[in-house]
Amino acid sequence: MVMKTNRKWQMYVDFTYLNKVCLKDSFSLPKIDILVDFIVGFKFLSSLDANFRYHQIPLHMDDDEKTSFIIEEGTYCYRVMPFGLKNARATYQ
Repeated sequence: MVMKTNRKWQMYVDFTYLNKVCLKDSFSLPKIDILVDFIVGFKFLSSLDANFRYHQIPLHMDDDEKTSFIIEEGTYCYRVMPFGLKNARATYQ
């Protein structure tokens, strides 16, 4: 647990070891200049406001245990994809 600048606590998880055993995602993020060129001429543009809200991606039930952590109150695991996982960025886009 780390105290943020607004004096609230936030939990940070180190996924270093999990990321070492995950397969590398061979699809990197697209280049923004190519995307901008692609949308020229269209009447409408739809986008996600990723700065305002996070769109949570559910984890497969078999993968829950891979993100588990233990505290005094018990054992917990993520039901949605946490940030910091190796392939989370490509999936998030």
